[in-house]
Amino acid sequence: MGQTRRRRTASAEAGPTPRPRRLTATGHLIDSGLMSKYLNVVVENGGTYDLHRFDIGRTVQDFSTVEFSVRAPDAARLDRILENLVSLGCHLQGEAEAILKPSEQDGTVPDDFYSTTNYRTVVRSGGREIEVEQQRMDGCVVVARGRAVCTKLRDVRRGDRIVCGHDGVEVFPPFKERETQDFVFMGSDVSSEKRVEITVAGIARMMRAVREDRGRILAVPGPVVVHTGGGEHLGRLLRAGYIDGVLSGNALAVHDIERALFGTSLGIDLDRGIPVVEGHKNHMRAINAVRRCGSIAAAVEQGVLRSGVMYECVKNGVPFVLAGSIRDDGPMPDTLMDLVRAQEEYARLLRGAGAVLMLGTMLHSIGVGNMIPAWVRTICVDINPAVVTKLSDRGSAQAVGVVTDVGLFLRLLADELCG
Repeated sequence: MGQTRRRRTASAEAGPTPRPRRLTATGHLIDSGLMSKYLNVVVENGGTYDLHRFDIGRTVQDFSTVEFSVRAPDAARLDRILENLVSLGCHLQGEAEAILKPSEQDGTVPDDFYSTTNYRTVVRSGGREIEVEQQRMDGCVVVARGRAVCTKLRDVRRGDRIVCGHDGVEVFPPFKERETQDFVFMGSDVSSEKRVEITVAGIARMMRAVREDRGRILAVPGPVVVHTGGGEHLGRLLRAGYIDGVLSGNALAVHDIERALFGTSLGIDLDRGIPVVEGHKNHMRAINAVRRCGSIAAAVEQGVLRSGVMYECVKNGVPFVLAGSIRDDGPMPDTLMDLVRAQEEYARLLRGAGAVLMLGTMLHSIGVGNMIPAWVRTICVDINPAVVTKLSDRGSAQAVGVVTDVGLFLRLLADELCG
């Protein structure tokens, strides 16, 4: 009797078992893998589920619909399950409003704040469904004056009303593209076993479509673009108007301008592929030449810089942002060494982008991936398939990889688009 009494007391201290919650989801639930993810989330977090309805689409275009209930032995586990399911696109039944709590001080939010994904999100507040603006991952949602805005933690101000928990939040993940839809060349996982020409032709069609819709295309190139001889072909795309902004770091500008001024990159003659005498100095000489002019644009205006990616940006009015790092030499006078300011400038240029080309740079690709919503078409080109895998693992599931030499890719792409 004593043992029974102790067990009952422990159970009572844990609190009553929460009531089950009912959810629905609609979309390409099977081929996108979402259905299995839903059930795994429940089981792996110690919950159970009851499947009430599962209507499977009969044709390629049809969506599937599932309705199920979730229960857990305690409120903490149930909340964890529901939070994960909502972020994957499940919708809680009912007309519950989003829970709004005030921030107690600048740069902080309540502990149970809703952490955003890069998927389209809607919150219910004041009897209305409000689409969240400036969607990105790893932020919070601030509701004010009938608007809901995805906000970085550092930008929260005391008194801001923050969406907390999962009630009143609906997330709409993009579904796997079907064979009848555009962008089919992106349909498989990262692979080096495809003809690059076929993939490039598909990307060219996508870029033409984005431009015809007056969308913006941004490039995120690393210095490997210069090392592999791709700078000339990226320049062709800039001249033809297919690139509306360039986001990179100090190294791209340094090696691009070194190539333009001295024909080398990291002291290697790019035409002959051999080191040149005292070539190790050339990147510092390039930095020095631009710093003497005052800026990259001034170097172009003064006739010091006459070719290369940065030259084409200036001559064709294409904005660029160079984000600095602790390892930068110089740096170039245009390089932003204030990290927060560099992030803000990246985000400003990315706003409203229709497509992003990530070209041979892991760190900048992951950084940009964190800043853009999932509906932005994202191409990641790298000779190393692990780069694309890491980008996807960090939340940019929409990113599709082209495993090839970046210089070859850019030459083929420029030939497709520019002739």
